[in-house]
Amino acid sequence: MFDFWKSDLTEEETEQLLDKAAHEIRKRHMQAPAILMLESHRPLCNVGGHAAVVFAPFIVPFLGFDMVNNYSRLLRKQENVERLIRRLEVPADAAKGDAAC
Repeated sequence: MFDFWKSDLTEEETEQLLDKAAHEIRKRHMQAPAILMLESHRPLCNVGGHAAVVFAPFIVPFLGFDMVNNYSRLLRKQENVERLIRRLEVPADAAKGDAAC
């Protein structure tokens, strides 16, 4: 059987996942809906992480085990959700400038 949440994410892994998520949301110009959804569901972020594990048999064939495991570990901590919201609130031009440095 799969070993979900066998270990916690390192700070480097967390940063990479947050950057990737923010990039994908920006690429689709969905910052406002994403911030709204994250803000309104922030108290339930731990439940969302557990829900990803519960629905993993249905999600893993499409997204892969590592992606489901990593993002469920990321979203189970409320401070990571807050960090993602802060990244999305930064204007796109400023985010591109930070990435170039």
